[in-house]
Amino acid sequence: MNLKRVMLAGVSAAAVLLLAACGQSKSAAADGTPKTLNVQFVPSQQANTLEAKAKPLAKLLQKELGLPVKVSVSTDYNSIVEAMASKQVQVGFLPPDGYVQAHKQGAADVLLQAERFGVVQPNGQTSDQLVDSYRSMIIVRANSGIHSIQDLKGKKIAVQEVTSSSGYIWPAAELKAKGLDVAKDDTLVTVKGHDQGVMSVLNGDTDAAFVWEDARTVVQADVPDVMKRVVPIYFTKPIPNDTISVQPGLSTAFRRKLAKAFIKIAKSKRGHQVVSDVYGHEGYVPSNDHHFDIVRTYTKRIDAQ
Repeated sequence: MNLKRVMLAGVSAAAVLLLAACGQSKSAAADGTPKTLNVQFVPSQQANTLEAKAKPLAKLLQKELGLPVKVSVSTDYNSIVEAMASKQVQVGFLPPDGYVQAHKQGAADVLLQAERFGVVQPNGQTSDQLVDSYRSMIIVRANSGIHSIQDLKGKKIAVQEVTSSSGYIWPAAELKAKGLDVAKDDTLVTVKGHDQGVMSVLNGDTDAAFVWEDARTVVQADVPDVMKRVVPIYFTKPIPNDTISVQPGLSTAFRRKLAKAFIKIAKSKRGHQVVSDVYGHEGYVPSNDHHFDIVRTYTKRIDAQ
């Protein structure tokens, strides 16, 4: 049994126990409208930094929805799925694979999908074109002597949780198709946050890292020459952008109100600043589950023995 199956089995068991203990959430009315809206993020960067950036969203949503809103950051990708399955969290900013796993467990439905400005290489420059997908990249130190994916065998690689599309699934699946099984051929070091992946390479703690394109910009303010010192050697195929997903118990009417609120907030000056600072989101568009079938395909490739 591989690591991912073990973790997902744990999530499922935890969710069942929480549901049994909590029963019907007291935070939601019988008509599917929550009394208090709990919104949670997954840590794409250091949790305390992310939470500080995300907190202002609570007041913006509260103004649009007319009900109390709480914003928090989960400890990892799995805990947010547990929280949504147990109805403790009604809205989750879920990455693609996190959404797929949550939907499979009946814990989440996709509401919106993020749009970002595309990234142009070299040096991770931002384009003026909005896109609904992004890539993962594999980075190494410029003076490491690692020039291609073939040079990665036997190396130490910083990764995110195994449920992270850009921090694990996409690069691992594509490398496996090219003959390198990182789970068997390399030493994997799990870090929390793509900025930590960049820093682990920069500091020499790992030889390479799987991060979203171009996560180097997150640390550029503190490390101005990071683009020269840490360089990409591989880019994956496109990955669907992040989701705003909702707990299935929410009514259709409230979902529409919530979607309208997020879209409006992202277009406002203050709201745009918040969602851009948190995840680099530029706006949101309606989405549906079929957009994430490619995620299911890549997940199967990882699970295949």
